Amino acid sequence: MPKVLLIDDDAALTRMLTTFLQGEGFETTAAFNGTEGAMAALDPSLDAVILDIMMPDISGIETLQRIRSTSSVPVIMLSARGSEDDRAAGLEIGADDYIAKPYYARELLARLNAVLRRQWATSSAQPQHLIAGRLRVIPAKREVTFDAKPVEVTATQFDLLETLMRNAGTVTTRDDLSLSVLGRRREPYDRSVDVHVSNLRKKLHVVSKKTIEIETIRSVGYRLRARP
Repeated sequence: MPKVLLIDDDAALTRMLTTFLQGEGFETTAAFNGTEGAMAALDPSLDAVILDIMMPDISGIETLQRIRSTSSVPVIMLSARGSEDDRAAGLEIGADDYIAKPYYARELLARLNAVLRRQWATSSAQPQHLIAGRLRVIPAKREVTFDAKPVEVTATQFDLLETLMRNAGTVTTRDDLSLSVLGRRREPYDRSVDVHVSNLRKKLHVVSKKTIEIETIRSVGYRLRARP
């Protein structure tokens, strides 16, 4: 039974969402402010977090920062403010997806299931290791290393890196990345894929001293290359 943490100061909405998710086979726990939520997110048995951006003590953005300092658990952010700035801020810090309120419960369920499928997806038919230069990805363990040293990535960044490495040397379109990594068709002006790529690129630049590059192919997509 997947375990989901709900962090939202709206008690009525949390009760409604709890009832809905439990009816869909989820185990849920709740926190009603960001401070408590960040502490609750330390639970290693959690499979995902649903986090509201507007809360009374610390914001969802700061809560996400605290979560990401210790955990790569998948996080879906909710907000009544659906602006591009809010979306970009959440994604840049490490949110795996973002839904603006009001939303349909079924849409949230679909996004949640997509995140969990990506998190759990393994296949014995897949190669045990993916290698690009000194970068190594182990899909079955969801591990990333460079020069045998661990590289910390979020769940979405891992899926993005795995997809790019499977297509290493060739271009992967933004539409394909949205479907395979985010589990949804890319909408016009949706920059979610671009933000995730930018975050991953920065991490790879730091650990690899720019020997691992995610190239932008203008108007098409991205290509991963390993340089000497």
